[in-house]
Amino acid sequence: MVKKITTTTIQKIKDNNQRFSMLTAYDYSTAKYIDEAGIDVILVGDSLAMTALGYETTHSVGVEEMKIFTKAVAKGVKHAMVVTDMPFMSYHIDIADAVKNCGEMIKIGANAVKIEGANDYIFTLIRRLVGSGIPVMGHVGFTPQFLNTIGGYNIQGKNFENTEKILAQAVELEKAGVFAIVLEMVPEESAKYIGDNLKVPVISCGAGRYCTGQVMVCDDLFGKFSEFKPKFARRYGDMKSLILECASKFNEDVKSGNYPNDDEVFNLSGDELEKFLSETKFTKTSGDKLC
Repeated sequence: MVKKITTTTIQKIKDNNQRFSMLTAYDYSTAKYIDEAGIDVILVGDSLAMTALGYETTHSVGVEEMKIFTKAVAKGVKHAMVVTDMPFMSYHIDIADAVKNCGEMIKIGANAVKIEGANDYIFTLIRRLVGSGIPVMGHVGFTPQFLNTIGGYNIQGKNFENTEKILAQAVELEKAGVFAIVLEMVPEESAKYIGDNLKVPVISCGAGRYCTGQVMVCDDLFGKFSEFKPKFARRYGDMKSLILECASKFNEDVKSGNYPNDDEVFNLSGDELEKFLSETKFTKTSGDKLC
């Protein structure tokens, strides 16, 4: 029996001064493989809007799309905690609708949801979600869903005053009941100060080396998404080149007649083949086509 990562596991890692890993995944096979690799938390990130669906920002993905990807990821995971990013405007307008949308993710396999931002409405929503049995991961610092109001992809917490503001937001999230907080695009000194003043684990997304958890977008890690590369994203592979190489070779083999070969086709058995050849007057030679 594979032991499942839970909110309690995550807190114990923090309390024991250890670290945990977190990667995004958007499909069954990727989730299955990174789960087998021992990744602790798998995020069905709204980053899929850009990496999987080709949108320019995360704003364009909706609840129904996130449900499809969440269901696929959950089916491939046995060990990791599965967390679903709640998409833009899926939880901002009405508490009842927000709880319903978050609950749908739990019903189809997510173990928790992630919500961006920190204001009175968000704090109230988190308390309602946690009270309804839905674990919540918070997200402060740079918050992509607030891209248009914070003026672009800007580093947050670049001075003590702004760091204190982020810490105050994180403290309120903690009081509301989040089990962990993503801290995005914050100087590592600021991130350490914030993390040292919280009881719940802080997860770095470009927030330096002193956080309990580290998260990356899988397409950045694998070297698959090439439109841009964040400074904090380390590429461990070059899937773009691998995909181009494999697809190019397949294209060449198909057009040259080298694919499929004798080992890659099905054949009629002896008597049936003899009857077929006599009836159709087909002579089997290399390169002949039946259709």
